[in-house]
Amino acid sequence: MSLQIGDAAPEFETRDQNGNPVRLSDFKGKKVVLYFYPKDDTPGCTAEACNLRDNYNYLLKAGYEVLGVSVDDEKSHQKFIKKFNLPFALLADTDHKLVEAYDVWHEKSMFGKNYMGIVRTTFIIDENGIISDIITKVDNENHTEQILK
Repeated sequence: MSLQIGDAAPEFETRDQNGNPVRLSDFKGKKVVLYFYPKDDTPGCTAEACNLRDNYNYLLKAGYEVLGVSVDDEKSHQKFIKKFNLPFALLADTDHKLVEAYDVWHEKSMFGKNYMGIVRTTFIIDENGIISDIITKVDNENHTEQILK
């Protein structure tokens, strides 16, 4: 069953790019931008991450914490952060628990080949852990505008 606006965001525990444990409950009392993206250092994912980076202060002023999630490992995340000077944490969901809990792991198709992957989706979670918005048609180059609308 897909998550809906008004649902409690699924609790999770995973690791960030430095191997530190991160739980959704760590952010209780704060708004969270939890954005799922397919792969580190690919054109669309880089555009999205850099848009969030370039507008990070606006997001902070609006009270948001930003967390990116992909199935890439910690080492890949470290390289991506360093290459593009990303100021927010990237979560390594190598066991696919988050992508499955948030129902963003689906069959995709490219060049006639079917494969499983992350469907780019952003969940806006309020201070009480409730999903206040779900952005499924992500505009990589203008994503902050979609979040702050």
